Amino acid sequence: MDNPFKHINQPLKEVPAELKSKVMHDIAMAKLLMELAELFSYNLGYIIDSVSKNRKDIT
Repeated sequence: MDNPFKHINQPLKEVPAELKSKVMHDIAMAKLLMELAELFSYNLGYIIDSVSKNRKDIT
C-alpha cells in the first residue's frame, strides 16, 4: 500500500469540470436537505433551554 503522506508536498491536480460540477451539485442538495429538515423539525436545544428558564422563573 502506498504511503499517502508522501503526496502532500506535490502540486495539486486539476479536477475535471463535470466531476467538479457534480460534487458541487451534490453538496448544494445536501445543504438544501439539511436546511429543510431544520425548518420542519423542532429545535430541541432551544425548547429545553426555554422550558428550563421558564421553570426557574416560576419557582
